[in-house]
Amino acid sequence: QVQLVESGGGLVQAGGSLRLSCAASGGTFSSYAMGWFRQVPGKEREFVTAISWGGGSTYYADSVKGRFTTSRNNAKKMVYLQMNNLKPEDTAVYYCAARIRDLGVEVNEYNYWGQGTQVTVSS
Repeated sequence: QVQLVESGGGLVQAGGSLRLSCAASGGTFSSYAMGWFRQVPGKEREFVTAISWGGGSTYYADSVKGRFTTSRNNAKKMVYLQMNNLKPEDTAVYYCAARIRDLGVEVNEYNYWGQGTQVTVSS
């Protein structure tokens, strides 16, 4: 069982940056691929990025490619999402998630979820 807690959200102007963190506890963190998803009210939760258990593989949604970077530190049981050149359409609640084995891009592929952190980008 893995517990996940996100932090680092907030209000930022368009063009600015934020760094989200996700702290994991329980389980064997290095066994899990980690993903970041986001959701706005009334819409489906959508994939943002994922990173493999060792950090050697990453995958990004087209909408964030070149602006967002995910990384992890297995010794600290942390995963990060660096978000640069933020746009108003990036406004959402951001969730980190964990799944055993390979990285995935679908919500239903992930077993464990954090409570989310709000990111608001003003124009």
